Amino acid sequence: MTNVDREVESLLIKDLRKEFPGIGFLAEESGATGRDSGLKWVIDPIDGTTNFAHGFPFYAISVALEKNGKPILGIVYNPAQEEFFCAQKGKGAFLNGKRISVSRQKNLKKSLLMTGFSYKLGKSMEQNLKHFRNFLLASQAVRRAGSASLDLCYVACGRLEGFWELDLYPWDTAAGWLIVEEAGGEVTDFRGKEYSNNSKQILATNGEVHSRMLKILKRSL
Repeated sequence: MTNVDREVESLLIKDLRKEFPGIGFLAEESGATGRDSGLKWVIDPIDGTTNFAHGFPFYAISVALEKNGKPILGIVYNPAQEEFFCAQKGKGAFLNGKRISVSRQKNLKKSLLMTGFSYKLGKSMEQNLKHFRNFLLASQAVRRAGSASLDLCYVACGRLEGFWELDLYPWDTAAGWLIVEEAGGEVTDFRGKEYSNNSKQILATNGEVHSRMLKILKRSL
């Protein structure tokens, strides 16, 4: 966490509260605030804080609007690359105003995958190291860049075929989750069940390699 995280979050909440009074918030730094009206803004002021602090240009502001626990609007903005991803439920996904869609690659061996590692040491770290090894052997390559919201957007625009991670929070995934689905992708937990913000595991893919990735994840569960 940096002072910039807190400042960005404060500005977002202030402006959104002014424009849309009566909608509650769930934000990384300040937690849940405001009344629960069925609508909620879910905010990660800087997803990829370590990258930001080191000048590594892979970080983003992530904002989603949820209705009854599911995202209906998602925005992910990487200021370093000037890339603005957005989606509205039922209306498609876009990057800088142009419609995007997931990759059509069906062969996992030709697929580029992404993951992330929790800051929590212990069981989940060991678990994901097993997944990492299995996917290295099964895919063309695996990357770890450090911003889940952007990882999801990269699946949505076809730069990646799949992304998996453990121990994420709602503000990490809410916007990107919708953007992937609106781009034609698939998002579940590691057992293939419907994803929710309470899930501790996320698998997002182009849909074509989803079942194969699920089989590999289940191997280490």
